[in-house]
Amino acid sequence: MELSEFYVPGGHHFFSIVSKYDDYLADIEKRPDYKAGDTLKLILPFLKAFGATDEGMRQFSREHILLVPGAEAALRDINNRMEAFIISTSYGPYIDALCDVVKFPKDKTYSTQMSLNKYFLEEKEKRKLISLAKEIQEMEMIEWPEGARVLSDLSERDKKKIQRLDQIFWEEIQGMAIGRVLVEVNPVGGREKANAVLQSLKRTGNRLDEVFYVGDSITDVEAFDLVRRGGGMTLSFNGNRYALRSAEIACLSPHASILAILADAFRKGGGEGLLEMVEQWSPHSLTSFGIDPELVQKVASTSSEGYPKVYRINDANRAKLIQESEIFRRQVRGVAIGSLG
Repeated sequence: MELSEFYVPGGHHFFSIVSKYDDYLADIEKRPDYKAGDTLKLILPFLKAFGATDEGMRQFSREHILLVPGAEAALRDINNRMEAFIISTSYGPYIDALCDVVKFPKDKTYSTQMSLNKYFLEEKEKRKLISLAKEIQEMEMIEWPEGARVLSDLSERDKKKIQRLDQIFWEEIQGMAIGRVLVEVNPVGGREKANAVLQSLKRTGNRLDEVFYVGDSITDVEAFDLVRRGGGMTLSFNGNRYALRSAEIACLSPHASILAILADAFRKGGGEGLLEMVEQWSPHSLTSFGIDPELVQKVASTSSEGYPKVYRINDANRAKLIQESEIFRRQVRGVAIGSLG
């Protein structure tokens, strides 16, 4: 979204529309050749048309890194105690810049690899993409009722938006020379995040039941499902409804230091030990579960910002947690980013 805002006029709304279309394809239609997070290839022809380059994206990434408070220390604490990986749908240049800032090993990351510089954009195609971006930017937001499962569940107005976006991406753009981007770029979302988990296990020799996976969005659902089936643990950290539907634990916190505590509990007690701690969650119970006092102190020192809330998700509380987590997510990440799928 930030890249779209920077390069594309009206880029905030433009990206929101494309992201909502991504949610529809991945979660409602469940199109076989599409996965959550493919937004990141859909917007690339437009970024190219408005002047984005590899170096420009790298520079923008270096200058616009926003971290949840405590994220750098949490990553370091976790990585010092157990094998840790970053699996992100974000573009490679952003993850490289992030690793430089937080001193995380780049060889333990998975992200969307791409290069805009290798694609030539004809002037005629550039003008067409600029026109299409304006058309998308002028669309009203796509909506559908809770529980929608097929296109016919949408209003006539929203069905027409979906059908027009289908034409734009899978007929008009795919018919251009720049349409190669839609075939060649493979965002790390959906099944690719699940595949990255499996690749990380090949590197470490660990099993799925030894995985503690943290995510927050629709791009994490397939990895959540894989880890749960394999006996590991899954956590939604300030997540949206998609994450809350699939994760076993929900955490709402303005500070990331809590992640090191939850990872330490899993490392020492496995899934059962972590769930036991979650079900007895309180500021005073952590030391009784053998959590490193240094980690406990870090969370205690941030309590003025709001003590982390941690819940085991079940059918009885899921709807309430979705509502609470999505409100909190928008507070922490901002309304624009926090509202994305």
